[in-house]
Amino acid sequence: MTIAVIDYGMGNLHSVAKALEHVTHENVIVTRDARRIRGATRLVLPGQGAIRDCMGELEKTELRGLVEELLARQAKPLLGICVGQQMLLDHSEENGGIGCLGFLRGEVRKFPTDMRDDRNNRLKVPHMGWNLVHQHHDHPLWAGIDQDEHFYFVHSYYVDATDDATVFGTTEYGRVNAHVAIGRDATFAVQFHPEKSSRAGLKLLENFVQWTP
Repeated sequence: MTIAVIDYGMGNLHSVAKALEHVTHENVIVTRDARRIRGATRLVLPGQGAIRDCMGELEKTELRGLVEELLARQAKPLLGICVGQQMLLDHSEENGGIGCLGFLRGEVRKFPTDMRDDRNNRLKVPHMGWNLVHQHHDHPLWAGIDQDEHFYFVHSYYVDATDDATVFGTTEYGRVNAHVAIGRDATFAVQFHPEKSSRAGLKLLENFVQWTP
């Protein structure tokens, strides 16, 4: 049993791998080897930085076709993290507009720069720090995690999914209701960083390694 963290040159790879090792006795590897990725029992698609760079590196490492194939087949569980969530959508507004993988319908949008909280204090972009996540639909990855639990975020862009059935968690930041947990079939993806989210984040990773879609 092997969990493969897909290494296409972007993302918080090793901290994700260390967090997974903390919650499972399964073998955890960080790899860009197509054979090892195909042979893994579970997959993690991380991402960090600009979407243009992430999509570009996925092309450069010749892993885009493999990731698209694995998403289409849905033969094994896959967890997307941060920009790894955003990449699953149709399109992102970042970098002047970037086409993404199109696995899930929707758009990645930029937070408005003039957002304010209920006391009229200006909210910072990027959205950075702890924020609660409201579970929008039941899912096995929410098992043992309280409703409105806090997770750790760092992002300037957010997912706006088209199909409500694919939205499993939301976060309110200013007037924006961001879709921070999305999924379909054997794929689940989150905008927050479970590897940096203390007990709740580790519980979500533990649920992922036990998930049988």
